[in-house]
Amino acid sequence: MNTRNKQEKERIRVLHIITRLIVGGAQENTIATCHRIDRSRFEVDLLTGPQLGAEGELVSTVDRRRVGFTVLPWLVRELNPLKDLMALVGIWRVIRRRRYAIVHTHSSKAGILGRIAARFAGVPVIVHTVHGWGFHDRMGRARRRSYIFLERVCGRFTDRLITVSARDTETGISLGIGVPERYVTIRSAIDIERFARTGRDAREIRKGLGMEPDIPIVGSVGRLSPQKAPQFFVKMAAKVLKSMPRINFLYVGDGPLRSEMEKMLRGLGIEERVVLAGLRPDVPELLAAMDVFVLLSLWEGLPRTVPQAMAAGLPVVASDVGGAAEVIRQGVTGFLVPPGDYRQAAEFVLRLLGDAGLRQRMGEEAKKSIPPEFSVSHMVNRIEELYVDLLRAKGICGTGRATSPALSCKR
Repeated sequence: MNTRNKQEKERIRVLHIITRLIVGGAQENTIATCHRIDRSRFEVDLLTGPQLGAEGELVSTVDRRRVGFTVLPWLVRELNPLKDLMALVGIWRVIRRRRYAIVHTHSSKAGILGRIAARFAGVPVIVHTVHGWGFHDRMGRARRRSYIFLERVCGRFTDRLITVSARDTETGISLGIGVPERYVTIRSAIDIERFARTGRDAREIRKGLGMEPDIPIVGSVGRLSPQKAPQFFVKMAAKVLKSMPRINFLYVGDGPLRSEMEKMLRGLGIEERVVLAGLRPDVPELLAAMDVFVLLSLWEGLPRTVPQAMAAGLPVVASDVGGAAEVIRQGVTGFLVPPGDYRQAAEFVLRLLGDAGLRQRMGEEAKKSIPPEFSVSHMVNRIEELYVDLLRAKGICGTGRATSPALSCKR
């Protein structure tokens, strides 16, 4: 066997499974992990379903030279017993054919089906990342209980549950999902340097958006979906404009609620002041053009756009959901409001817009407060170390069930 083939055999085979590759934090996190992991030690594949959506797609961003890529037609987001069974069998077949040492799942549907398939296939190490739990207080009681039950079942044979916030860990433990020692928090990473240094003039960016270069901008970045509750951003904007008519608002992102948002803006008569920018590849530059960042989600894990905005030097007004309180210091780097309370959000926005000194101080403090644990390199290194530790704990090195002392098991 030549050296290259030997190295290929000794690499640890890892399969990542996620339901959809739409534009979103969980998806960006997963792709970044697949792209940045040490290829001399790990051989990584990615399996996903075929569904995309108005939020935009990330399938085209997957580097097929670095990552083995499979689209499983039966893996869909909606509950569909026949397709779910076919997806379960399909995932099991992929796992059995490739003999993965590690299966790492993401998102609710893929997390359940992927872990069950991995269990049946005898995968040595099963890992699941909780990018925010799939259940929340705003869904029906029966559906919520079903999700919790399935998470409890899968938690019994999941070797490690990765959360992006301590609050998600607390929620899981309190509901009997897994045991405390199987939880570890690894932040959903961002490119800190890219958001901190855009190199473009904010005035020029504003002109490019068709906005007055000297008028402050209150902005947000997120999917136009029920979770992100963009309707509260619009209501907040309307309230702010009653007190400060010469303010512009910018919402970056797209999704199924776009037509509803456009209708809402027209109904409130503020469509001239609120720009729905849609999907944009230049989010760091757009953040640089903002003065205040607002995110009024109803539920989250830890929204990546919050540390992104902070890295860009913006004070943040956000819903106190998920891990938001773990990165935003109330009154120091931003303000937290109860979910759905757009009125209080508007009050904080007005306070920031009316005090340039406060806005600057909070923005500078926000920029300084982003810890290294949010960097992509830190996230990927932690995941690599976790994989190796779990394999060592089970006496496994190299690919599949092999026990050779491969280089891939060195930390």
